Amino acid sequence: MSFRIIVDSCCDLSPSLLRTNTFSRVPLTLRIGDFPVSDDQTFDQSDFLRRMKASETAPRTACPSPAQYMDTFDCGADDLYVVTLSALLSGSHNSAQQARQIWLEEHPLVNIHIFNSCSASSGEVLLALRIWELARSGLPFQEVIRRTSLFSNEMKTMFVLESLDNLRKNGRLSTLQSALTGALHIKLLMGATPEGEICKLGQGMGIKQALSKMIDRMAGDTAHQGRTLSITHCNCLERAFTVRDMVRSRCQFRDIIIGEAGGVTTVYANDGGIVVAY
Repeated sequence: MSFRIIVDSCCDLSPSLLRTNTFSRVPLTLRIGDFPVSDDQTFDQSDFLRRMKASETAPRTACPSPAQYMDTFDCGADDLYVVTLSALLSGSHNSAQQARQIWLEEHPLVNIHIFNSCSASSGEVLLALRIWELARSGLPFQEVIRRTSLFSNEMKTMFVLESLDNLRKNGRLSTLQSALTGALHIKLLMGATPEGEICKLGQGMGIKQALSKMIDRMAGDTAHQGRTLSITHCNCLERAFTVRDMVRSRCQFRDIIIGEAGGVTTVYANDGGIVVAY
């Protein structure tokens, strides 16, 4: 049975994987003021970061339409696996579900499953790679779904923010809070709840301390042993390498992969942000 893995553009897979016939990506649309940006291969991170920093309003994201998902369904594969952003953060999951319902009315022999990652960025990457590992081993469609769902339920996602500008612009931080955290050089350690909402896990006096606290959490979680750690960076490759090296000295991951933030992750993580999942 042939298969295809479809992801939305918050899934920061490597360009080499996206060039294969295994993966398809459906772009979200980003907007800074009246300036629209498609989160696809044309995305210019440097220009977007510059515009985002200069804007007094928060950047916005718009989910793909069901029609965009259906375009990717028309690939001739028997089994279609779709991985989306957390349904509590974006309408991408709902659009994919609507597309599935419409597509199956005319193509009842195709298998389609929509995974709500309850995560973003690195978390979506791990789910897509898990599906790929299972599906290419020849497992039946329902078994791939079962094992991937178990993996998803156990997955952890965390991120550290260098800049709080977007939180302030989105009203998540008051002007006073923003001023205080900026003056004290406080950096936030954030995570995802099991349901896929963003939550605060801690903070550090400076980026190094915040990253150290993130790694403390990983090292203290024995469930990480033998798993893959996915690190996504937003315009800070050297910082990603530093995190990788710190993790190697304290944790027992089977593998560590590093990827670059696309447009949606750039909105969430902002310049200098690090997102991890395992």
